[in-house]
Amino acid sequence: MSAEPARAAGRHILILGGTTEARRLAEALAGAEALAGAGAGAEALAGAEVRRRGPVSPPGPPAVRVTTSLAGRVAAPVLPPGETRIGGFGGPAGLARWIADHGVTDLVDATHPFAERMSFNAAEAAARTGVPLLALRRPGWTPGRGDAWTFADSLADAAAVLPGLGSRAFLTTGRMGLHAFAHLTDTWFLVRSVDPPAAPAPPRLEVLLDRGPFTLEGERELLARHRIDVLVTKDSGGAATAPKLAAAREAGVPVLVVRRPPVPEGVAEADSVAGALRRLRYDHAH
Repeated sequence: MSAEPARAAGRHILILGGTTEARRLAEALAGAEALAGAGAGAEALAGAEVRRRGPVSPPGPPAVRVTTSLAGRVAAPVLPPGETRIGGFGGPAGLARWIADHGVTDLVDATHPFAERMSFNAAEAAARTGVPLLALRRPGWTPGRGDAWTFADSLADAAAVLPGLGSRAFLTTGRMGLHAFAHLTDTWFLVRSVDPPAAPAPPRLEVLLDRGPFTLEGERELLARHRIDVLVTKDSGGAATAPKLAAAREAGVPVLVVRRPPVPEGVAEADSVAGALRRLRYDHAH
């Protein structure tokens, strides 16, 4: 469902989505709108984590309209509640224009940690329009006892390091960056992605089409069945795809981790949906 031009009163929150956190935030805000109509506060919808914090004294927020924007890179995305738009904005100027034309009052960058360009576009658009920007960024992964992690600053760097770590790689960096490994002719790759990858791609390749969340048992079986001796991943963070790291630790499989790209400075951040709800509630509702 496409968003329509500006309507009157109340808040209009634009979520730049594509992540589990973005969808859960839209779900919570949609629930908050329903409870607000019944006289309840938005924090009641933040989930058990927030409900356990006790009653909230401030009055409920005004009616909220939620639009989630998706890049359109996945053929059949899981759509959140509320309004949805799919496709790019045409850079920061286009995003700023959309914000102004549709009466957006709050902008939330809940894109993937590796959607670097979009985060910078959001920061510039927020600066142009004066609309407050909140970045919802899930915490990255950190190695624990028994982990054998090697870090790379980019996919190209990871491709340069990979041959020295193993010959049968489980590549979970997404289909868009597969070209960085296309020149590796001696490495066998198992690639997991939601949609089929496009060329260029490594010549020795098996594609597994699947969507998380994944289980520890499933990841153990996958590593064993395909005789994986190195795991390659981006530092995406989150619980949905974390079991592969535990499975690699148990199997003694080294992990090659691509570090996150830089993010815009000076942007307010939340590291959870509950935290984002609190920031939106207290920072902009009054």
